[in-house]
Amino acid sequence: MSFRQISQIAGSAMAAQTTRLNTIASNLANAQSAAGSEDGAYRARKPVFAALPATAGLGGEQLAGSRVQVLDVVESGEPLRRVYEPENPLANQDGEVFYPNVNPVAEMTDMLSASRAFETNVEVLGRIKSMQQSLLKLGEG
Repeated sequence: MSFRQISQIAGSAMAAQTTRLNTIASNLANAQSAAGSEDGAYRARKPVFAALPATAGLGGEQLAGSRVQVLDVVESGEPLRRVYEPENPLANQDGEVFYPNVNPVAEMTDMLSASRAFETNVEVLGRIKSMQQSLLKLGEG
């Protein structure tokens, strides 16, 4: 596998983790937003990823490794939180307010995981650059 292919795989993984971090940030920003109906309530969003085999050339020869692609960002099917708050101006006729199905603890854990995965791919790119520079120095000598 070439340095270029490794860089493309690491780059695709970094782009996927960026999408993941952005959806987590959106979920956390909306975690306490109230709504007067289920339809108006924010629903947690999750990215859907796929591993695509690396290919080369016009013949599409399959290579070792896979790159990551974001297929979609979907809404969570978890139920919303219903809270009885008759004093809330957003409350419906039953006195209920609807809150997002966002679990801040789970989102923070997911954020740490995504951040570490991103950092790992940055480290891979740094090592590739270092190896390329070492090879260039060997070629000069």
